[in-house]
Amino acid sequence: MTRARHFVLAAGGTGGHMVPAAALAEELIRRGHRVALVSDERGVRFPGLFEGVQTHVLPAGRLSGGPVGWVRAAREMWRGRAMARELYRTFTPAAVIGFGGYPAFPALAAAFAEKIPTAIHEQNAVLGRVNRLVARRVDAIATSYAETERLKPAYQMKAHCVGNPVRDSVLALRARPYPLLEEDGIFRVLVTGGSQGASVLSKVVPDGLAMLPVAFRRRLQVTHQARVEDIDAARAKYAELDIAADLATYLPDLPEHLGWAHVVIARAGASTLAELTVAGRPAILVPLPIATDDHQTVNAREITRAGGARTIPQSQFTPSELAKQMQKLGLDPEALENAAGRARGCGKPNAARDLADLVESLDAPLAALPVGPVVHKESFA
Repeated sequence: MTRARHFVLAAGGTGGHMVPAAALAEELIRRGHRVALVSDERGVRFPGLFEGVQTHVLPAGRLSGGPVGWVRAAREMWRGRAMARELYRTFTPAAVIGFGGYPAFPALAAAFAEKIPTAIHEQNAVLGRVNRLVARRVDAIATSYAETERLKPAYQMKAHCVGNPVRDSVLALRARPYPLLEEDGIFRVLVTGGSQGASVLSKVVPDGLAMLPVAFRRRLQVTHQARVEDIDAARAKYAELDIAADLATYLPDLPEHLGWAHVVIARAGASTLAELTVAGRPAILVPLPIATDDHQTVNAREITRAGGARTIPQSQFTPSELAKQMQKLGLDPEALENAAGRARGCGKPNAARDLADLVESLDAPLAALPVGPVVHKESFA
């Protein structure tokens, strides 16, 4: 029987950090452990995650704004570190696990001071800024991709490729077959820009779909998650073009929409890629060009090389290019189903289990776990 322990999970308040942290929390709780969350104001209020979990908001400045901003951030992080140390004296964690984002830094710094075992999890294919800051001192590094950029070779012995955990509702999709696609049947398209939406998708997708052959266009059923400021214009555009579309600013039942989608048009965020590959859904990906270290482009490489997705740089994402790629995918049901299988082949459905195994090992002598090796690339950081 597993010995019950306490674990602290520290994550910045965006979906990319919070979703895998929540998936790990669920797995640890299933194993009989207690979990506490450290985040910012956004994170502790994230809808549908960490229900019933003890939560704490720590101050964590951002390293921006020049020298004055850096001093202010250092003060906030020092204050957050002191608060985390106080928490650890009462909650007594067996380990502290960081998922990136500035709120993770004071939590990990406090763990270093208290000599508590630590690990970090990197969701993207490029090691993030906070994770790079602490990589030297943590006991273990969990990665989502076999090839992780900006992770120094010196850390190879403590790196484990476990994948990016997804919600149970997404994991359940792996047991469902790819939706049957008949020659004259409904063709379902899911458009999502991540938790915040993406304006470029709202501007380009309706016009791109309108350029498809009439017979194909009439089969479309689109579900489109749009930003608040874009949704009315996008809804009007779909209506003008006579394309059946449902739009929303937030899709609480996103896994269900993903389950019946034949094609997904999306950004290339870490959680989106993890969900696409676990569910096995082909995609047209438009990486966010201003993402730190261009990590979304790097995220998209594996599934694109495997043949499970087509990646279009935002600078080339035009209605005509989208229509061309949609026809290549959508007009050949056999090729589309093959792409779904290739996407599925990139999935790591046991990520939550393997990450939990790694976390449980932190308060015992660290041993090699049954997970794949990580390919390291030297960084300039």
